[in-house]
Amino acid sequence: MTDAPGSLARWILAARPRTLPAAIVPVVIGAGVVRPGVINWLDTALCAVVALALQVGTNYANDYSDGRRGTDEQRVGPFRLTASGLTSPARVKFAAWAWFAVAACAGLWLSSRTSWWLVAIGASAIVAGWLYTGGPKPYGYYGYGEFFVLVYFGFVATVGTAYVQQRSIPSSAWWWGLAAGSMACALLEANNLRDVDGDQLAGKKTLAARLGRARGAWLYVLWVVAIVWAMTMGGGVLAALVALVMYLPGVKMAFSPRRGRELLALLKISARAQLVAGAASLLVFFARG
Repeated sequence: MTDAPGSLARWILAARPRTLPAAIVPVVIGAGVVRPGVINWLDTALCAVVALALQVGTNYANDYSDGRRGTDEQRVGPFRLTASGLTSPARVKFAAWAWFAVAACAGLWLSSRTSWWLVAIGASAIVAGWLYTGGPKPYGYYGYGEFFVLVYFGFVATVGTAYVQQRSIPSSAWWWGLAAGSMACALLEANNLRDVDGDQLAGKKTLAARLGRARGAWLYVLWVVAIVWAMTMGGGVLAALVALVMYLPGVKMAFSPRRGRELLALLKISARAQLVAGAASLLVFFARG
């Protein structure tokens, strides 16, 4: 990576690649919930484009809004375009809305093939992505981030992908939506635990910042328990066991005395666990036939 403002490497880092499993895994699980032989690959691909574009757009929107508010001045996490001063806030804002536009275009195409009700759901997702840290009262600053992540990166992405396959929703899709959303929340908690000290100084009241570093570790455990429980209830006991094994190092780190930059590895562990658990879920689905 060079030091030149606006270099490709900087934009890639600011897109936060380690958070992208939160977009892909729910779509993979949602497609796998239906019978493998009836998967509509084009609709699934469109779901993946929508989810990825929403994730990247939200990441850039957060970069812009947090940078403008000064929240990122105390952050120890991944590179931020706005807070670094190396890229103008206007360019970051434009990038956020450009990615939201990609999501909207793919969503319109998907809706034309399936149901126009998806337009309203997609529009609400874009608004929620922007207002996470944007607007006069960003809900991410008041401890509601987990709710947004659970709904949109869990139920909407997973159940929505299952629906577009055969225009109906398998009952197990709701359990797998809870599992996918909980994995995304564990990823969010890895970020928030790392940023507790900076968020408290900046007045950003995430649940982890409200509870503090020590008690906030229980939030991570809560989502891991939810993952294992939901997968089990959805009929994926083997996937649940794989998820438990993969998340145990993260649980151990969450309860360690590490703070700030020392917790950077927790995001990596959580992203890897999400990918492996998602792959294990897909194997379970295909084994069922």
